[in-house]
Amino acid sequence: MKIEARLEELGLVLPEATKAPPGVVLPFSPVRIEGDRAYVSGHGAQNPDGSVAGPFGKVDADVTIEEGYAAARSTALAILGDLKRALGDLDRVAAWLRVFGMVNSSPGFGLQPMVINGFSDLIIQLYGADGAHARSAVGMAALPFGMAVEIEAEVLIRP
Repeated sequence: MKIEARLEELGLVLPEATKAPPGVVLPFSPVRIEGDRAYVSGHGAQNPDGSVAGPFGKVDADVTIEEGYAAARSTALAILGDLKRALGDLDRVAAWLRVFGMVNSSPGFGLQPMVINGFSDLIIQLYGADGAHARSAVGMAALPFGMAVEIEAEVLIRP
C-alpha cells in the first residue's frame, strides 16, 4: 500500500470507474492482464465520479500547455484507478514499461512531450525508478469526445 499512501500524502484521489457519455458503448476492458503484464487501454482525464473531464479541445488553440499537462496528470490518476480495480493493489505494479501519449493538437503544434510530462512526472514521483518508462508523445488531429489528452500504457506486474 505504499503507492496509495503516497497518493494520500499528495492529496490525490483516484476516480471511480469510467462512466461513458450517454449513448456511448465501450466494448473493451480498461485493463487486460496477460501473464506478468497489464495492458492499459487509452484513458483520458476523469472527474472523481468517473465521467470524462476537461479540458476539451486542441492544445495550443483551445487548451494551454499547462492545462494539457494537468489533463495528463489527471489521466495518470484515471489509469491508476483502473489498475487498482484490476490488480487490487497498486504495489503490484513492478515497473512502468511503455507509455503512449496522444495530444489533441492544433496544426503546427510540436510540444506534445511537455504535455505528456504531466503523466510521466506523477508516475515517476509515485514509483521512483520503477516509474521510469519508455514513452511516445504524439499529436493527433482529434481525440474521442474532444479530450485534450489520451494515454495508454503497459506495466510489468507482480503476482
